[in-house]
Amino acid sequence: MVKVFFAILLAFSISLGDEVKEVDLLTQKIQTLIEPQVYKQNSAYIDIIFSPKSDYYSGDRVDAVKIIQTLKDNGLLNLFFEKPSEVTLHFKTSGSPLFFVKIMGDTLNNIGYYRYVTEESNLNSSEFTWTINLTSEYATDPLILQQELSKSGCNIVNIYRNSPTDWTYVVDMRDGELNVETLMDGMEVKLKRSLYAKWINVSQVKKLLITSSPRNSWYPYIALYDSSLHLLKVIKRDSKRSNISLKFKDNVHYVKISDIYTLKNIRDDLVLTPIGAR
Repeated sequence: MVKVFFAILLAFSISLGDEVKEVDLLTQKIQTLIEPQVYKQNSAYIDIIFSPKSDYYSGDRVDAVKIIQTLKDNGLLNLFFEKPSEVTLHFKTSGSPLFFVKIMGDTLNNIGYYRYVTEESNLNSSEFTWTINLTSEYATDPLILQQELSKSGCNIVNIYRNSPTDWTYVVDMRDGELNVETLMDGMEVKLKRSLYAKWINVSQVKKLLITSSPRNSWYPYIALYDSSLHLLKVIKRDSKRSNISLKFKDNVHYVKISDIYTLKNIRDDLVLTPIGAR
């Protein structure tokens, strides 16, 4: 009977310990994201809006994006400033630096951040950190950032609010890919006139025929990259071309299509015709 009692007591203690640990992790994260006085004045309300607490976990970690969204929705976290301010954003990952900066740059542009300055970038044995500065009327909305990053197969796994104008984002990019069109054998794609070079995922095709409209004066500049965005080859033609044919090795994943001189030379479509499946 005594053994049974102690077994029940031990099981209860373990269960209680897990619950306390869960509460502590969530509470600690909330406390790092809002001002101390805000937490103190609203602790009872916070307990209510974050119930059940299990909803704010993703596996064994707290879901920082969901926590911030709940704080925002309930008026406990204001991302807006009284006047335009300098904002510092740190982005951390364990993935390829080149690939990460490209994905983050595209993501920032897609959510309206065009004018930012790289403050520093650091690479050590475990992670890469890219730090940028920009002037804004509000701090970056983590939910919007996450929604855009998810289009590239990336996820925010942690967020640190160092100050109202200084934030750190930890990004998992193990499944990351550029958010660009993927060519498949048998499909035809028309690239419209653009002010920017075109990126295409060619990982599923063996060859590519690019045909230029007669209205263009295209002087091809084509760069080939692997899946981590390491440059493999550059193809340049210093003469006007109506078409060009490319054959890809197995490690070619992305292609960037541009013009040697200016994209103004491409006034009409470039037609992409993939040939053969990998």
